Amino acid sequence: MACDPGLAKLLSKILACRTATLPGGRLRFFIGSAHAGYVMPAFAERLREVSADITVADRVTLAAGAAGRLNQIAAAAGARVRNENFDVRETVDGPALAVLDRGAVPAFGVIGVGVHLNGFVRRPDGVHLWVAKRAANKKLDPGKLDNLVAGGVPAGLSPFETLLKEAAEEAALPADLARHAVPVGRFAYHLERPEGLRRDVIFAYDLELPQDFVPVPTDGEVEEFSLWPLPRVLETVREEQRFKFNVNLVLIDFLLRFGLVADPAGELRAALDS
Repeated sequence: MACDPGLAKLLSKILACRTATLPGGRLRFFIGSAHAGYVMPAFAERLREVSADITVADRVTLAAGAAGRLNQIAAAAGARVRNENFDVRETVDGPALAVLDRGAVPAFGVIGVGVHLNGFVRRPDGVHLWVAKRAANKKLDPGKLDNLVAGGVPAGLSPFETLLKEAAEEAALPADLARHAVPVGRFAYHLERPEGLRRDVIFAYDLELPQDFVPVPTDGEVEEFSLWPLPRVLETVREEQRFKFNVNLVLIDFLLRFGLVADPAGELRAALDS
């Protein structure tokens, strides 16, 4: 644990995203010979009951030839449905094995991929960061603070393609501006959540924006945008719980890179990269 109280608080925000121990009472979930996720034993039994293509022993296996029916099987077993498909992969860079409704991803413990954009502005009084407030009717983490743009990567799209799509939909950020976003890192975590197991990988990007650009909430996902000086971002991340849990990872990395946080022993960086 970091000795400095401020660093310790930031480190705790990173570790709060790493609460899952795998398999942690779950059974490994395979599609054919590919290890795709983790399922709880009770859910494994429901999967077996609804599909002859599921076998359960020391692992749960979906026959490779039935991968195209994964959503149908998941729905029959009572998994949550959000009508948005994610690609299912053994590793984040591996080939797509199947598609699965986003709502069912935590039940199967498969990798979920997202994109986050740090939209920042250089002003005479220092660097400022655009902060979004999530809509009060969001299914997950309503009202929490977020990055300028953030979203899950749907089936068939790359992270950068998703970034361009989400930028236009969430913040009215035009593609000719958004495409200048620079990839700055990936952040992976395993987290126990009320909706199930989150095995997520965030692709983070930076985008320097003109001082006269003002984002506009477009699709109802965001209630409002505010432009914050970086010291206020740091204070809020460190002292409060207002930012959505995984946004803290992206912001701590940003604050490190922009010199707002000193990490002499490299503890924060090591935790982010683990």
